[in-house]
Amino acid sequence: MLKVGLTGGIGAGKSEVSRLLVEHGAVLIDADRIAREVVAPGTPGLAAVVEAFGEDVLAADGSLDRPKLGAIVFADPERLAVLNSIVHPLVGARSRELEEAAAGDAVVVHDVPLLTENGLAPLYDLVIVVDAGPDTQLDRLTRLRGMTEEDARARMAAQATREQRRAIADIVIDNDVPLEELRRRVKDVWEELVRRAHATA
Repeated sequence: MLKVGLTGGIGAGKSEVSRLLVEHGAVLIDADRIAREVVAPGTPGLAAVVEAFGEDVLAADGSLDRPKLGAIVFADPERLAVLNSIVHPLVGARSRELEEAAAGDAVVVHDVPLLTENGLAPLYDLVIVVDAGPDTQLDRLTRLRGMTEEDARARMAAQATREQRRAIADIVIDNDVPLEELRRRVKDVWEELVRRAHATA
């Protein structure tokens, strides 16, 4: 099994790269998706969040009101640390379950947005960074996601720098390119990953 950490700045196109890797046969473990699953209605995770932050963080249907919780934690590092202490262990445990269920020669791609920020590179056999210039990121965030320029710049500034991400990368996928070129690049990377997976199997 080859454990791959996949990361990239907001708007760099990491989701597109993970989708293409899955098309080639990768087993994808998406940290963001698992983070939503572990606090779904009826889970111990949601009960722990409500215990820590109060019933106010619930929406009318009993699900987690993410914008409301986000407004609380992103303004207060201590509250964010409390949330992370609840969610991160649950995400880690579920990720390990999914990894253990994969075949022995699988390429397991962990899609982790904050891999650089949280110093997680040592957990993986190799790290892929999807990279795009700030102008490309800004264009995608405002044009495709409907963010204001101010919002987009704030989100970009809150993340690791481009240099910090590239410093931990074993492979960099340049995504300042048309989709067809990205497809070719991902195919080359996939072939390299399969080669390494078979070498470690």
